This record gives sequence, structure tokens and C-alpha cells, in this order.
Amino acid sequence: MTFTLGIVGAGQFSGQFATLFQAHPGVGDVYVTDLLPERAERLAANQGLAGTFSSYQAMLESEAVDAVAIFTQRWTHGPLVLQGLNAGKHVYSAVPMAITTEEIAAIINTVRATGLTYMMGETSQYNPATVHARNQIAEGAFGRLFYAEGDYVHDMDLGFYDAYQYSGGENWKATASYPPLLYPTHSVGGVLGAWQTHAVSVSAIGVVDERGDGVFDKDVSQFGNDFSNASALFEVAGGGSFRTNEFRRVGYPSHIRESRFRFFGTEASMEQLATVALWQDKKGVKDISELLEPKPTMSPSDPSLQHIAPELRAAFTSGSAPVHDRARLPREFDELHNGHEGSHHFLVDDFVTAVNTRTLPSVNAWVAARYTLPGIVAHDSARQGGARLEIPDFGDAPEL
Repeated sequence: MTFTLGIVGAGQFSGQFATLFQAHPGVGDVYVTDLLPERAERLAANQGLAGTFSSYQAMLESEAVDAVAIFTQRWTHGPLVLQGLNAGKHVYSAVPMAITTEEIAAIINTVRATGLTYMMGETSQYNPATVHARNQIAEGAFGRLFYAEGDYVHDMDLGFYDAYQYSGGENWKATASYPPLLYPTHSVGGVLGAWQTHAVSVSAIGVVDERGDGVFDKDVSQFGNDFSNASALFEVAGGGSFRTNEFRRVGYPSHIRESRFRFFGTEASMEQLATVALWQDKKGVKDISELLEPKPTMSPSDPSLQHIAPELRAAFTSGSAPVHDRARLPREFDELHNGHEGSHHFLVDDFVTAVNTRTLPSVNAWVAARYTLPGIVAHDSARQGGARLEIPDFGDAPEL
């Protein structure tokens, strides 16, 4: 059984996923559309896709497309997802799910009403540290987990200026000021992807930017945002807490590891830094760095990555780590590029399998809400000087 797919947005990220979707035995024809037609045409020609559509609306109106995969600007996802679902298409969306509580509620209600598949492609779901922590929690190795930390530390100087200029055009500074806490899913999802709970309240602090180059300038920002760094402390259901950092001005080698995690329980703990990861209990310390280290599947100098800033290429080249269970993946992926610490293969397979078997994907709408909404509320908290705010919850996904 197969389905056809339309790629929405032919930017720096979507080409890598187009290759994987096209190679998956559960997918038939793959199409693409972009606001800049020449980008869509170039991607279709370079990768031998089935064709292009002149617009997203034209794609949605076509009976040739069963599902869409959205790789557009991060603040556009909510409305585009709703359009896709309301047109009867299954939807894969890059992160974040949306940028308002109302958009998230609408997506959940529409998924429930239509019965269509929705999945958010959160890479931290398959970050090796999250996978290992998830396995250890399932075995009870931590004892009672009571605290965790998740960081997404990526300095603007390390590729983000180039990426925003590529996607934002002449007014790129207005969108480069995107609030860090509205892009929370790498840090929040990495924690909650292992710890099966959800956030119920938050207090957050934002740091006003001082670079003075027009980025993170309230008068320039499309979002009225001047925070370049932010930290949030969350209370979780069932007792305990976790803290996340979203840093865009930071002296740290994000090209080595941009997402990192720590988990603390009554019997054991796990801590990860840029180049080392440790498992610790009351007896001692074990270095687990090799277990969590992906092996690259392609060179950063590969021609397919020429349009991507050198500082960002590591995210597109990582293979799988020993902790990853590749037995469930199609063999067609064995020699294909991977990315974001080995997550891309698993995310594509999750979506394709969910659509074809009519099952819930790993990061379904209800899970995606729990990964996204805490950041939205945290940004409000930061704008209110750290006020502690409650986080709404939409509950667990219903059984199919």
C-alpha cells in the first residue's frame, strides 16, 4: 500500500526529506510546490520528482496528492496544516506545530473530526540521548525521575544568518527575530519524549539582545521580540520539574551538538555535553558517549549541501547511533543520508507507517501540543517578567 505526497516549501531542509520520502516503499509519487516556482522546479528536476504545483491551493485541490509535508517558515505551519487537513490530506509538518494556543486547539479538533493523520517532525524524538533515556526510564533504571534539562543552543552566527537571508529575502531581519521560546520543541520534546509526562505550569526569563544589528530589535521584528536567549522552568504532572534553555547568542559549538539533555532520578542520572555523555548512579560513573554518537552518512562537502551554510551541514549528514534500532526501517534507507543525530529516517518512517496502517504516529497532534504549547506559554511568562503561568493540556491521544 502506498500514498502520494506533496512537499510544501522547496527550501534548504525539504530536499533532504524529499529524498527519503521518495525512497520509502510506502510512498508513490512525490510532488513539490513553493512560493518561488523556480525553487520547486529546481528541486523536482534535481531529484526526479513527479512534478510541481503552481500553488499550495492547487496541490490541495488535486486528487493526485494524498498527503502533504510542510517545510515552510516556522510561523506559517498552523494555518497551512489546517488547510491541508480540511482539504482531506494527511499532514506531516516541520516544527513547531503552531505559534498560538488557538491554532493548536484547531489542529487537534480537526484531526479528531477528520480522522486524518497528523504528525510533527520533531527531531529530538529520536535524538540518541532521548532514545537512551526513554529506554532506561521504561526499565526503571532512574528510579523515580524528578528533574530533567533540555538545551537547544545554537548561536545565530553559526549558520542562522545565512538561513534567514535565504528564506526571508530583503526583510529577513524581521523574521530572524523569531522568539526563541516559540521554537521550543527541540528542547521540550527531547525531555518529554523520554519522560512520559506533561508540563502544567512555567516561569520563564528572557534576555534582551545587545548586538544592535537590527536582529532581535523590537522596532524591526515581525514578532515584536527582542529576546535572543531565554530559560524556562516547568512543573510537570505527577510531581517534578524540568528546565529548558533556548539560546541564540551563545559561545558554544552548536555544529558539534546543538541539542543536549540531562535526567535525574532517585537511583541514577544521565548528563550530556557537547562531546561527552555520562551515566551515573550511587556507585560511580560510566562514559556512554559512544552509545549516543551518530556516524555520518555523507560528507559535509557533498554537492547536495552546497546551498546550506557550512555551519549547518552537520545537521544534514549525521547517521545513526548505536542506541538506534534500525531494524524497523526500510532497507532502502541503509545507504541514504540522515540528519539531526540520526532522526530523519525514523521520522519519515513513522509518518509513512501511520498513514498506511491508520495508526497514530509517535508525535501525533496530542503529543505535538505537549511539545509546543509549553514554549508558547513560557514566552508569555518571559514577557511578563517571569510570572508563573498555567499550561493548558489537551489530554492523551484517543485510541484509534
